[in-house]
Amino acid sequence: MVAMSLTETRYTISEVEARTGLTQHTLRWYERIGLMPHVDRSHSGQRRFSDRDLHWLAFVGKLRATGMSVADMVRYAELVREGEHTVDQRRELLEQTRREVRARITELNDALAVLDFKIDMYAKGTTAGKATRP
Repeated sequence: MVAMSLTETRYTISEVEARTGLTQHTLRWYERIGLMPHVDRSHSGQRRFSDRDLHWLAFVGKLRATGMSVADMVRYAELVREGEHTVDQRRELLEQTRREVRARITELNDALAVLDFKIDMYAKGTTAGKATRP
């Protein structure tokens, strides 16, 4: 860990990899496609990530977990960089993602109910005579 000042800690790309589980290749790619805000560099050109960068990466991880496309994540990052006047656009992007997540949760709950039914049926030994059903 490299301290840039008394109040601001900076992390090398290796440290960020260890903390986040993201590979160095992924971190560089995020920066290249505009998903990461400007990452500071040391005098020798090495990336130096801040705590704010780590928080952003955690948020991006949550967006990835929702199934949000990379294009939408990059668009969201662009909107953040553009400033406060984009709050409504950011909210709409997140609301759309939330609707999609809720729809997937509903689908998964339906699939889970079918699995529970079949598991219960097998556990009770009630499969006899039902050879035509999966």
